[in-house]
Amino acid sequence: MNGLLAPAATLAGPEQAAVGIVSRVVGEAVWAPSVHNTQPWWFTAGPGGLCLYADRARQLTAADPDGREMLISCGAALFTARLALRVAGWVPETQVLPDPARPLLVARLGWHHRSAPVEYERRLYAQVRLRRSHRGGFDPLPLAPQLLAVLQQSASRYGAMLRVVTDEGTRAALADAVQAAEHALRLDSALVRERTAWASPPGSIRLDGVPPTAYPARAERTFPHFPAPDFALGRGWGLPPLSTIPGRFAGTVCLLATTSDTPADWIGLGQALQRILLTNAAWGVATALHSQPFELRWPRRFAGTRPRLYPHLLLRMGTTVQAASSVRRPPASVLLTADGQPVDPAPPGPSSPQQAQPYGTSGRSARRD
Repeated sequence: MNGLLAPAATLAGPEQAAVGIVSRVVGEAVWAPSVHNTQPWWFTAGPGGLCLYADRARQLTAADPDGREMLISCGAALFTARLALRVAGWVPETQVLPDPARPLLVARLGWHHRSAPVEYERRLYAQVRLRRSHRGGFDPLPLAPQLLAVLQQSASRYGAMLRVVTDEGTRAALADAVQAAEHALRLDSALVRERTAWASPPGSIRLDGVPPTAYPARAERTFPHFPAPDFALGRGWGLPPLSTIPGRFAGTVCLLATTSDTPADWIGLGQALQRILLTNAAWGVATALHSQPFELRWPRRFAGTRPRLYPHLLLRMGTTVQAASSVRRPPASVLLTADGQPVDPAPPGPSSPQQAQPYGTSGRSARRD
């Protein structure tokens, strides 16, 4: 019997403790952000620890044929799992993409040494289940320069770069790029069908996708205007407005980028993203995410980044009141046995291992919830 997957009541001592660690880690990791809230991951547990896999069945085949956004999402889940281990008093030992023959194996995660967590880690951990993506404007207040410096340092720890856009002309140009890209994407029938498939109607019992409680019923305009994806598609779904101001501050605008464009970079960027999101939340700052400009090739050139810098996400940050809520699948539905069988399957929704295939090099990318 695999001790990490056996019922806790049948175990004692170290094995039962290991079951508790696995449950805690996976229970927090599932709250990581993911593109369209697809939650494209699954885990296996064994004597050596946890393995995190990308779930091809949950990949956005129209918007993300290369799996870039899928791996960014998995990187966010990896950071959350590592953070959960730290707060439990363990030092995570991480191998990213450890087996070239299994490209869907994102990381192996082990723990053998103890070390007490620091206050900063505890503050981030407290936000894992509270953090929500924002879709709208902000109060007209600047962010503290010290916070921006911390966020930039956080990104660099994982091989990513957070560039703060202060020039008003560049901010306006990026807003124009988001508007043009969103307009182009709404004219693409395959992307519209895919976006619709991951948008839940009011009253749905689905535990994945973007529910109406995650976005406003009436799009909130910002100056300059950064439109959010339209998941309701004119059906009136969404939350009532919290503000009657006709136009709100767009917030502090940043680009999150890498210096190369490989699967390892995408995973690292996902870790950086989750650390940034949790840091912001811990300091009372909301974050809006835009990947529309990078779903098409031309906006990357349009953004004017220097050679060998690959932007993946545009972030807007600021203070505001948030009422959004999201959904997640239960941890047991994404925790598999060593031979790839669900420990406790939770239909509907694919969460079983798929045939491993190399990541592609063509096409577009996608957006996250």
